[in-house]
Amino acid sequence: TVAEAFASVQYIMTDVNFGWLIRSIHRWSASMMVLVMILHTFRVYLTGGFKRPRELTWVTGVIMAVCTVSFGVTGYSLPWDQVGYWAVKIVTGVPDAIPVVGPTLVELLRGGVGVGQSTLTRFYSLHTFVLPLATAVFMLMHFLMI
Repeated sequence: TVAEAFASVQYIMTDVNFGWLIRSIHRWSASMMVLVMILHTFRVYLTGGFKRPRELTWVTGVIMAVCTVSFGVTGYSLPWDQVGYWAVKIVTGVPDAIPVVGPTLVELLRGGVGVGQSTLTRFYSLHTFVLPLATAVFMLMHFLMI
């Protein structure tokens, strides 16, 4: 819950054996994943690996890049501290600039008009179930096309 999210992370960091280590490895691995993804994207682009007949491989790679960034955004919010809360508020507010469908997208992302428990639940579900499943599917497709 919103009331317990930060305390839960604090508990993991201070009271769970090696919890601080696991969380730190998780955080640094996420940063390294983004770095490796950027380097791989540049390599594929510079070598022309996106050209015919590998256009679909490129598309699945771009989708996985979006998943990677989404992992970061959703994971960043889960401790529900000040940084996470305001990051969610800003990120979920961006679609508001899209004409016609923007406000609907914002409400869909937030699970309501404001940022709160529904938002945290949605981001947790995205981070732990939807994004891993989507990433696994697109990785399989990507690897089968190489």
